[in-house]
Amino acid sequence: MHVSNVGFDTMPPPTAADQDPVRRFAEYLPRPLRFLGVGGLGLITDLAIFTVIIAHSPHPLLARLVSLAAATLVTWRLNRALTFDRSGRHPANEALRYAMVAFSAQTVSYTVFALLIVTILAALPQLAVLIGAAAAALVSYGGQALFAFRPSGPAADPQRPA
Repeated sequence: MHVSNVGFDTMPPPTAADQDPVRRFAEYLPRPLRFLGVGGLGLITDLAIFTVIIAHSPHPLLARLVSLAAATLVTWRLNRALTFDRSGRHPANEALRYAMVAFSAQTVSYTVFALLIVTILAALPQLAVLIGAAAAALVSYGGQALFAFRPSGPAADPQRPA
């Protein structure tokens, strides 16, 4: 029997997303939920590294710089894999755009964290991490969706004539 009679020869080849069961499962969730899930994993990374570092006595402001950097790497890879579709940009360009948005969001996070640490939450630095992360989440989602992972090309810009 020839399978072309059934119509299988006209199907497009599977993409990487089709072959990745985690991505297939994640695509059942709305993008904002995927973003929050990735952010939650980044936050767990951030809190874990921060807690380990401050247990060895460095100042919380320095420990937070290290934990933020690690969390940013985790969320970049997971957002690329699970949350946002391919933008069509060169990976280096996309990474630079992600870094610009992440820097803005992490600046918000770190500023809120630092203000809380030096004022009312010196005794509860992990709570300051959580509050800073929540403040940054809004900046991050908007920037990632509208700038870093936004598809490239004329169809991506409604203000640009096709």
